[in-house]
Amino acid sequence: MAIYGNTIGEVAEPAVLDGLIDSQDDQSTIGQTIDPALIEEVRTGLQQTPKRLSSRFFYDAEGSRIFQDIMHAPEYYLTRSEYEILDSYKADLLDLFAVGDRSFDLVELGAGDGLKTKLLLSHFVEEQADFAYAPVDISVDALNGLVADVRRSWPSLRLNARHDDYFNALAQLSEESDSRRVVLFLGSNIGNFTPDEAVDFYRQLHDRLRPGDLVLTGIDLQKHPAVIHAAYNDRQGLTRAFNLNLLRRLNRDLDANFDLAAFDHYETYSPETGEARSYLVSQKVQIVRIDTLDMTVPFAYGEIIHTEISRKFTPAQIEQLAQQTGFRVVKSFTDCKGYFTDVVFEKV
Repeated sequence: MAIYGNTIGEVAEPAVLDGLIDSQDDQSTIGQTIDPALIEEVRTGLQQTPKRLSSRFFYDAEGSRIFQDIMHAPEYYLTRSEYEILDSYKADLLDLFAVGDRSFDLVELGAGDGLKTKLLLSHFVEEQADFAYAPVDISVDALNGLVADVRRSWPSLRLNARHDDYFNALAQLSEESDSRRVVLFLGSNIGNFTPDEAVDFYRQLHDRLRPGDLVLTGIDLQKHPAVIHAAYNDRQGLTRAFNLNLLRRLNRDLDANFDLAAFDHYETYSPETGEARSYLVSQKVQIVRIDTLDMTVPFAYGEIIHTEISRKFTPAQIEQLAQQTGFRVVKSFTDCKGYFTDVVFEKV
């Protein structure tokens, strides 16, 4: 679960977090500025066949809170698996990042609360590594919390947080520093891209990096389909609540009248394609009004809104992605069950 497709990381007003910034900049409530990307997504996505909404809009305050609960659900192995990898191999990663005690900028795309990254920060600071941390996220609330936590835990750590488009942030950091850049793209965010989008994203990354720069990517691996299916259909109903909260956000931000009880969560996983897909399903014939857009949206019984794709990879597909985008695979680290891998790509 993460931000979707080629809209990842887009924000209307880029900003550098030289300190905590006003969280109102990131709110979308009636009477305040509404995210134009949300307006465009709803206007176009709900007129397509099948209907779709980007999962990048899952993460309002309530959605982020629900996702924190999902990460602790017994069925949701992804966070635990990657946490295990980073904890087990943090020394190996530092050796790769700081060859010859070289300074580096640790740039995290979609930093969120930095739960897993703090494992690396703690070890790197303890080892007196010469590095700066530059978290990048579209959520001001998330960045504010992360900045406060990092400054409290490691007050001497050089911090350069960015509320900005991922690629803008990388370009600006390149102009500001000659240090090696090590980009973190954790949490299986790459799984939210179609194959073409993944190639395009990594080519854009390649264009904004220098030879020798690294990208550490968290990637969920293909495994028994039942394990994957259960991760997106937890018994507590957290994933269902997370998916439905997207409609709650539209009701609040765009003055819509979605009846959440009239929609259900549905998940599929195809072991042939490696794709887990999430949908919202209309449980009756209905018409939804979205006043802010002066728009009505008809739904047939059983009609879907596609909200998320989460791709799972094979090792061969990972190698192919590197070859197609100007990278090489330096090293792969896997959890004890072989569920998840963190791969170090190097620009060549």
